[in-house]
Amino acid sequence: MNIQKTPIDGLLILTPRVFGDARGYFLESYNAERYREAGITADFVQDNESRSTRGVVRGLHFQLPPHAQAKLVRVIEGVVFDVAVDLRRTSPTYGQWFGIELSGDNKKQFFIPRGFAHGFSVLSDTALFAYKCDNFYHPESESGIIYNDPAVGIDWRIPPCEALISDKDLTLKTFNEAVFNF
Repeated sequence: MNIQKTPIDGLLILTPRVFGDARGYFLESYNAERYREAGITADFVQDNESRSTRGVVRGLHFQLPPHAQAKLVRVIEGVVFDVAVDLRRTSPTYGQWFGIELSGDNKKQFFIPRGFAHGFSVLSDTALFAYKCDNFYHPESESGIIYNDPAVGIDWRIPPCEALISDKDLTLKTFNEAVFNF
């Protein structure tokens, strides 16, 4: 497995070894021992999966402490632009975002520790997105930041007029209005 650091401390890009031949491929999508060796000590307790169509933007979501979640995300089929925003007030990159293209072809994974808002946009006709969480979902701790907040300035890589946003995500607050305590 190849591990790449990003400009934001804690965010990691992981590329597993893929063994392929004319029949297809095999990869180890998760191995607790190998991930611990890479510095990822999260104890994942929940797996989630979503299927979305081109133009869908999900996020920016997070759960408040004590139910904050670290996530290990990947795309099984299709292509997404995956984004994490640093919400850690003492971080030198507080308020900054980092994005990466994840796809069924590149097999990259993105580790997002606690203290980040997370979201993605779908760049292919459809995308099958999977992720592990190190804490269970608690609706009362759910929060987020509006996807198009100019203070954050994310380029979702889709034209704004083509963005498909849930009614719930359209009501999220801006970065400066949102309440979080990381």
